[in-house]
Amino acid sequence: MTQSAFIAAVLDPDAPIPMGLTDASDRPVAARFNVYRNNVAVSLKEALSSGFPAIKSLLGAAFFDAMTGVYLRAHPPKSPRLALYGETFPEFLAGFEPVRHLPYLPDVARLEYALRQSYHAADATVLTAEALQHPEAFTRPLRLAPSVFWIESASPVTQIHAAALGGSNPTGGAEDALITRAGFDPVATGFPPGTSAVLTALNAGTPLSEALNFAPGALDLSAFLCALLTGGALTLPQDTAHV
Repeated sequence: MTQSAFIAAVLDPDAPIPMGLTDASDRPVAARFNVYRNNVAVSLKEALSSGFPAIKSLLGAAFFDAMTGVYLRAHPPKSPRLALYGETFPEFLAGFEPVRHLPYLPDVARLEYALRQSYHAADATVLTAEALQHPEAFTRPLRLAPSVFWIESASPVTQIHAAALGGSNPTGGAEDALITRAGFDPVATGFPPGTSAVLTALNAGTPLSEALNFAPGALDLSAFLCALLTGGALTLPQDTAHV
């Protein structure tokens, strides 16, 4: 029996018990294996449920449970870090026929996964508002902290996410979502499309004064800079952010 055959049997509830699994008396262990098989599925479903609460809310608990059963068998974990399971869930949603009529779902899942990545990202020494007041702060290369992520969406993704968790109904259209983490809890803030160009430039080491030249006309620069500072997003060049 190979490891791949064992894993395939664990993930497929209709697969036969792998040959060679016996107890101390050399008897088949079908009942024990089925318990183990069920526990694996339950654990992975619970990880997806805690990792994508807005998706679960938008689709309903029963549908989410059935859908994640399909997902976990097609996309088993590739890392022992169960807290980050579901990296391919947004792409799965984009191709899952029963939810094709909800085109915003993949972006909501990307946002939720980015929030989780931000939560688990490394700490960094960030620039304070006082440090940014120094003239050289606008002309020296900067980076974004490891906890900073962003996504581009054709939908008001931060508002949909908030509404799914009990907030107000979403309004507006496309937005770029910025994820920052000042303390322990990541925050997602929506900005006009095109804002990601500023973030990409900053993360490439472009000075703030030059990076802001990429800002879309609709961007409120004061609100944007406030989000970067209060979110602990700006740091010195040794750290790198993620998209």
